[in-house]
Amino acid sequence: MIKKIKGFLFTNQNARQTIVKNSFWLSVSNVGGRLIKAIIIIYAARVLGVEKWGIFSYAVTITAFFTIFIDFGINSILIRESTKTEDPAERSRILSTSFTIKTVFLILGAFLIIFIVPHFISVQGVKEILPIVVFIVIFDSFREFGFALNRAYEKMEKEAGLFLLTNVAIVVFGFIFLSLRPSVKSFAFAYALGTGLGVMATAFILRDKLRQLFSDFCFKLVKPILSTAWPFAISGVLGILMINTDILLIGGLLTTKDVGLYSAADRIIQIFYIIPSVISVSVLPLFSRIAGKDNTKMRRVMENTLGTVMLVAIPISIGGVILGGNIISFLFGSAYSGATLSFQILILTLMINFPAVILSSAIFSYNNQKSLIINAIIGGFLNVLLDLILIPRFGITGSAIATLIAISASNAYLWNKMKRINYFRVVPVLKNIVIATLVMAIVTFVLLILKTNLLMNIGASIFVYFGVLYFTKEPLLKDSLAILKIKI
Repeated sequence: MIKKIKGFLFTNQNARQTIVKNSFWLSVSNVGGRLIKAIIIIYAARVLGVEKWGIFSYAVTITAFFTIFIDFGINSILIRESTKTEDPAERSRILSTSFTIKTVFLILGAFLIIFIVPHFISVQGVKEILPIVVFIVIFDSFREFGFALNRAYEKMEKEAGLFLLTNVAIVVFGFIFLSLRPSVKSFAFAYALGTGLGVMATAFILRDKLRQLFSDFCFKLVKPILSTAWPFAISGVLGILMINTDILLIGGLLTTKDVGLYSAADRIIQIFYIIPSVISVSVLPLFSRIAGKDNTKMRRVMENTLGTVMLVAIPISIGGVILGGNIISFLFGSAYSGATLSFQILILTLMINFPAVILSSAIFSYNNQKSLIINAIIGGFLNVLLDLILIPRFGITGSAIATLIAISASNAYLWNKMKRINYFRVVPVLKNIVIATLVMAIVTFVLLILKTNLLMNIGASIFVYFGVLYFTKEPLLKDSLAILKIKI
């Protein structure tokens, strides 16, 4: 049994098992790692208070705009192109050239953040921590590049350990620095040290593959990589515009306290957004191999993957709406209760975002990444427009409404585009999921009325939801359990 488990978790055996293995490790690293980091995030938000937490969130959000320029889609190109070739020399050239391009963009991005961005910031306290936040961006960028290399070889188990180590380091340094001096700058230092330790560990683990990091640079690959990456980069810029504009505009139109409240709600949502990203990264190598070559198999894999993410997204969204106030108070304290309605609106985006992430990977696998630009344009600019209209009137609730509408509109285009490339259906697989969610919602609401402990309520709701799926013989659940050799 131990040998089978070890083989399942550490060896690539077949396409289905590899996807599940990689999804497992990415779930452990991303979900587990971020839950670990959430400990220090929640602690910092409580210790710093709403306004100071708003300052830190604002600084991180500003620098996030530049991370997409630094990546420029290079990580995704590295995964896709490395997966397509079996030639070690070609893989080395792709790696070396991609890393060199990324380093150049990183230097330019750091220069802009340190010397240009401060001239456009009016929020008090943000400028002082920008130089520290730059190091966080640099360390995270190099670490993510190392993770992309692991993903190209479909060895996500290594990434899991590195990601967990990084987040444990952030938590440890965070508690130490905040206990010595509870300030925004102190927390920023702790965060930078933790990410720095993570990038050093990543470089050590990948040292064998990084030995020819610069020597195999191929100038002829620069143009193909950039020409392939730029549509992905532009869509990423507009995507970040859609995600992070809220906080920037709230900071400009309202107060840092409002930034702190909205950021608290958004932090929880971003943790859930990891789930489809984990699955997307796991299936991207398979998508890249079969897209355009075996459309029937591609359609089947895509429909099953979409059904799986909806199986998770729908109950989380409905349960989050019902328990929103309790979740915010439990995590951040009563001082953040003003974030409840924003959280309840934002968590509905999960039902839209989860399948959209998978569809984006599928479109990318068909080398139709230019289509992602239109999707991002719709979402990015609509979100900005609605933010400017709704924030002055409805505050942070208006910003949440703007995000929900923008994501819905942009992803309607995404669904339509993918159906034109390779027609698929998802609605037929949702029947049991909807039934299970309705039963779960009733139980969740009744337990809320009875003032049941939040964690007990969540646990009971999860049990009821999967129990209904079990008794309705939901095929998606059966397939998942079959992979683990559990008969249903």
